[in-house]
Amino acid sequence: MDYSFDFASVFRNFGPLWQGLWVTVQLTLAANIVGLTLGFGLALLVMSRWAVVRIPVMLFIEFFRCTPAIIQIVWFFYCVPMLFDVFLGSMTMGIMALGLNLAAFNAEAYRASIQAVPREQLDAGVALGLNPLQRIAYIVLPTAVRNSIPVLLTNGIGTFQQSALVAIVAVQDLMYQGKTLATQTYRPIETFTIIALIYFAVSFPVSQIVGSLERRREVLAS
Repeated sequence: MDYSFDFASVFRNFGPLWQGLWVTVQLTLAANIVGLTLGFGLALLVMSRWAVVRIPVMLFIEFFRCTPAIIQIVWFFYCVPMLFDVFLGSMTMGIMALGLNLAAFNAEAYRASIQAVPREQLDAGVALGLNPLQRIAYIVLPTAVRNSIPVLLTNGIGTFQQSALVAIVAVQDLMYQGKTLATQTYRPIETFTIIALIYFAVSFPVSQIVGSLERRREVLAS
């Protein structure tokens, strides 16, 4: 292979990559806020005793879990304005698409954690005179969040990685800026190698935290 590597040409133009990384972080944080809050609500609804509530929510969750994220992103960007005459900014659309996708996966994590809440704790809440909303707020929610933290963190970092898909609809995230820089410098190998290392540098510490939490849970459980 007769190729001369030149990473310096990328580092000399690193400013746009920093800007793109900041957009990616904002997109990820906003999507995680949507996914964490909406996911818990979906988990409660999918466990409803009423089929008229449970079935539509279950279909919503399965749709977002069983279709590619890239299709969901493209659908939001191109189909929502055409069908509903709603025109939002590209960043907002990206947050909605990634947030709803994350909410569907988080809902399953929450549901498993909610079902693992000991019945004795719920009975104690009833004995203390707590109403259903109070039992959810003071008993179910804290326990479910605590038990599902490793999965929620894994899903969150997955959203950070999937956020690169919004580059195809012109959101100026890290991937978009990297594609632009690779075109301008004619250095795609160096540019995308550096982008991959940036994603790794952010994702790897979180994955180690997840592993540590899981090992701690195993120790406590034993």
